[in-house]
Amino acid sequence: MQKIRPIEIFLIEFILFSLLWLWDDYIASMLTIVFSFIFFFILVISLMVELVERSKVPRWYFIFMAVSIFAPIMAAFVFIYFMGADFEWLSLP
Repeated sequence: MQKIRPIEIFLIEFILFSLLWLWDDYIASMLTIVFSFIFFFILVISLMVELVERSKVPRWYFIFMAVSIFAPIMAAFVFIYFMGADFEWLSLP
């Protein structure tokens, strides 16, 4: 079985988040913020642990975490660039 390359993981996540942005911008913006922060803090903690004590964590784990931080953010930027930052949930009734 072939390994999935980081660019393929990025494209899969980017497509999923893009579909989410097209479906509902409120849920997509909240999930983008939450997932990006969760993956960021997990990556930071795991890098600090890796510096303190060498573990057997493979390199692809850190690459996957970095890709998982940037894919939702890039999907949000693309959506905001093409559709504008005119979110329904930010407008007053």
